[in-house]
Amino acid sequence: MRKTEPHERLVANIHTDAFEPFMVGGKVSPGEHILQLDDQYPPGAGFHVYRMAPGTTTTPHEHTCNEQFLILEGDLTDNDGYAYMPGDLVLLKTGTQHSSTTRNGCTLAVFIATPEHSLDTAE
Repeated sequence: MRKTEPHERLVANIHTDAFEPFMVGGKVSPGEHILQLDDQYPPGAGFHVYRMAPGTTTTPHEHTCNEQFLILEGDLTDNDGYAYMPGDLVLLKTGTQHSSTTRNGCTLAVFIATPEHSLDTAE
């Protein structure tokens, strides 16, 4: 087996590296940030770490494919009142429409193959 070369490995730390603003409809979505290494996917698709600041609510959206996420820390509640806890591994199916809110902030590990579709009528 050959040695992994430095150019073949990317490493980021969710506790020390900078997150980028999350974009919805070409605009920064306040309180939402991502850390993503694989640029083969558009920002916010593929595997990434997603962080919401305390008091943030996501833009209502529809999933264009299955989305899977793991709650790493914090609280997250969907618009239907379902509350997720740290350690919850979740799959939301294609066509799911929702928005989520966090009181105290949260960090999620996410995989979604294609970007979600905003349901915000202002766009």
